[in-house]
Amino acid sequence: MWLNAMGKVEIKLNRAGVRELLRSAEMRQICVEQAQAIAARAGNDYATDSRTGVNRVNASVYPATAEASRDNMKNNTLLKAVKG
Repeated sequence: MWLNAMGKVEIKLNRAGVRELLRSAEMRQICVEQAQAIAARAGNDYATDSRTGVNRVNASVYPATAEASRDNMKNNTLLKAVKG
């Protein structure tokens, strides 16, 4: 962080450090916890998955059964659970 000629603060991110943070085990745990909370609000027939991508970890919630899939299509259950 430094001041430029006009007295404004400029911040330069360490891209490799940010990528490392976004791919860390701690960040994965945060994402998994959030996904599990959403799945719990959606109902018993919803499951979670997580993986580490090139730039960051990802967690997803999906209907685990055909009944849950129909419920989600009819009622937007996952969208409501995310907002919940």
